[in-house]
Amino acid sequence: MAREGELPQEIKVVKLPLPQVSGGAGLAEVLARRRSVREYGIGVLTLEEIGQLLWAAQGVTDSRGFRTAPSAGATYPLETYLLTAQGLYHYRPGAHELEQVSSDDLRIALARACLNQPWVREAPAVFVFAAVLERTAQRYGRRAERYVHMEVGHAAQNLLLQAVALGLGGVPVGAFDDEEVGRVLALPKDERPLYVVPVGRRR
Repeated sequence: MAREGELPQEIKVVKLPLPQVSGGAGLAEVLARRRSVREYGIGVLTLEEIGQLLWAAQGVTDSRGFRTAPSAGATYPLETYLLTAQGLYHYRPGAHELEQVSSDDLRIALARACLNQPWVREAPAVFVFAAVLERTAQRYGRRAERYVHMEVGHAAQNLLLQAVALGLGGVPVGAFDDEEVGRVLALPKDERPLYVVPVGRRR
């Protein structure tokens, strides 16, 4: 049995709590409070917090499948992963659930791939955005890479602002060895890692 706030280890799919879509801190207040946070207090994130963060980054917002972050031509090239002490998970936006990819704690290995940045291994939750460029390239050709980079910026900012609204802190990490991150996460060959975002409780 998992302790409160921990992801269950023995199941392959974790259904996330429904996201909160009203209330909370105002946008201007959240924007004013956003800072890069690299040191974290004690405590894991709850399933509610994890679900809210994932929904903010890539959640589905209506019956047509549109998401919280804009995507060129609604091609949605991003894939989102979560690393915790309980393992590696892949987010499924349509069902708002996590699929367990590995039960190993991969944060230390990921930190090495991120040029030994300690906050990557110390954060209780680390979010990784990867992209299948071809989804967007089929429609936009050579401009697809630009559009995908814009999109991951939107998604990461959504996640960081949601973290502030929840009383958490995070930091965007772009310095890493692409091939090594792909190896640590066992990414499919067509997925390229673009952004790593550690999140935890503010000290």
